Amino acid sequence: MKPRRDKKLSSFCEALGLTAADHDDNEVSTDSSDPDFADSGDEADFLEGIDPLHEDEGDYVEEKKVKVKEEKDDVEQKDDKDAIVRSVVAGGKGRKRSRKSRFKLSKKKRSRSETHSSYNGRWKTEKEPDHMPRPPLHFFPKRKPGVQPPLSYSKSNPSPSELFKMYFDQTTIKILCVNTNKNAARHLAAGKKCKWTDIKEGEMYQYIGLTLYMGILKRPQLKDFWKTTTIFQVLYPPKVMPRDRFINITANIHMSDPVADAVNDSKKGTPEYDCLHRLRPLYNSVQVACKAVYQPQQHLSVDERMVATKAKIRLKQYMKRKPTKWGIKLFVLSDNTGYTIDFQIYTGKASEPSGKGMSFDAVMSLIKKAYLGSGYQIYGDNFYTSPALFSHLYELGFGACGTFRSTRIGIPKTTENALTKKSPRGSIRWIREGPLLFVKWMNIREVNLCSTLHTAFSGDTIKKMEKAGGKLQELEFPVPPAVLDYNRYMGGVDLSDQLIGSYSSRRKSRKWYMTVLHHFIDIAVTNSYLLHKEMCGRLKERALTHQQFFEQLTTELCGVSPTVQKTSYDHLPVAIVEGATGSKKTTEGRRRCRICKRSTPFMCEACKLPLCVIVDRNCHKVYHSSGGRGKK
Repeated sequence: MKPRRDKKLSSFCEALGLTAADHDDNEVSTDSSDPDFADSGDEADFLEGIDPLHEDEGDYVEEKKVKVKEEKDDVEQKDDKDAIVRSVVAGGKGRKRSRKSRFKLSKKKRSRSETHSSYNGRWKTEKEPDHMPRPPLHFFPKRKPGVQPPLSYSKSNPSPSELFKMYFDQTTIKILCVNTNKNAARHLAAGKKCKWTDIKEGEMYQYIGLTLYMGILKRPQLKDFWKTTTIFQVLYPPKVMPRDRFINITANIHMSDPVADAVNDSKKGTPEYDCLHRLRPLYNSVQVACKAVYQPQQHLSVDERMVATKAKIRLKQYMKRKPTKWGIKLFVLSDNTGYTIDFQIYTGKASEPSGKGMSFDAVMSLIKKAYLGSGYQIYGDNFYTSPALFSHLYELGFGACGTFRSTRIGIPKTTENALTKKSPRGSIRWIREGPLLFVKWMNIREVNLCSTLHTAFSGDTIKKMEKAGGKLQELEFPVPPAVLDYNRYMGGVDLSDQLIGSYSSRRKSRKWYMTVLHHFIDIAVTNSYLLHKEMCGRLKERALTHQQFFEQLTTELCGVSPTVQKTSYDHLPVAIVEGATGSKKTTEGRRRCRICKRSTPFMCEACKLPLCVIVDRNCHKVYHSSGGRGKK
């Protein structure tokens, strides 16, 4: 009976498209412009937020034993057929393997982190004093934090378009125009029928302005913005650019030289191949501009950002813990204002790996001492936190703070005097190893942080609602300074994502690099708005709201001011309800007169106010002759 059962199960899985072969065919893209992606056990770990070079597999296995046993018991209690189907479905997903098996597969291939904890003592309490081995790091930025010259010399607040053009300057726009014209010429030579005239810099700014407009005012299709036979007609886009011209630009817009693209595509599968070649001109330009016009504040945060897309490319990632689960992943460096200082697109493999792990390489690709200076404080979550990284940053003159996993290599493994589930709220335990401070704090659950910036406890407290004596009361609990600062400064990238998501130019596109181009525009717009706010604060002027800034920027880029159509009326008396017949003449539509408060069937055509017009009482004349014109 077993062979028959397997045969039936196999046909069932094939019908649902769950076989490994089918999945692999769907994952491979036929587009020659698709980026490369290194599929390995380490890559699969990384997608789940694990960096194998910094994880202790022995601790992972021990930590997961209970859960694995519970899962086995659940499977045995259910029907055998359902259990087999689940195992085939899980196996058909290709990359997904158990963490234990991934560690076994990659154990021979990777070199372990050299930073191991040699501490064999006990966890100390908040009552025991803690001292840093060196004085705190001094803050010595390369430039004065904030807006940089020439903007900092301005005695008036620049317009939104002037700020935006600091990122998309004439040189960047010219590159975009030249490559777009070359791409259109290539399409025409290939036999594509379209009317094309070379695009100039001014028209490209108009095109970007319209994409911003369309990002706010949504329509199902692009052509709907120019439709005149619909109740949802809009008047602004036709004044800026004809429909066919906008569609032709959208079809041909290109960031890189098409000839160079063909040369790069021929190198696919070799070390010389650049999977981000189609982005390079604007990618590098926007990166340089973000750092050139602004020097960040002291507190920085590093985190991932997802650019939403479901295009069939290997660059696409899935992150189940992110609000945007499918998309292109970026590593982003931001300060506490939400300004995007630098970003790196994750391509699946490092061109020059350091051998210290992906999280280490991601942070070090963003932290440049030549640009920043020293004394900056970097905050990250538990994916980036490792003793190896924090020690390296400390030697470079940067402080760091972040949550950590107990399975990380270099984390003290002693359990003497450690926190337990029964530890009271506010309990603190800590261990210091040179500049590295490992601190645990009991809130609702245990919180673990590593820091090179703080001492274990400095007397800070927080107020929390807690049951005491059967009643809910507000009580004070001790809290480590590392927890307070982490909560205060870690949200820079999240704030940046929120600002970008509020007003975005992104539209669906069949070209994956068009999605990234729209994200470059969104970064430039959001950073421009933050510069506007800072400059208004320096000049003691009232800043525009985010919506007002966005609207004014769109108007300035499009070069067409919105016209407000006003309907003019003469101040003439007219019937409130016209066309009444019979007995309705005396009752239909009567309202109280604004002057005498009596019932009247007349109103002013311009003011829309009920006013009497009869032989012995002309309230219409009295109202307009007494200076009441226009009052409501």
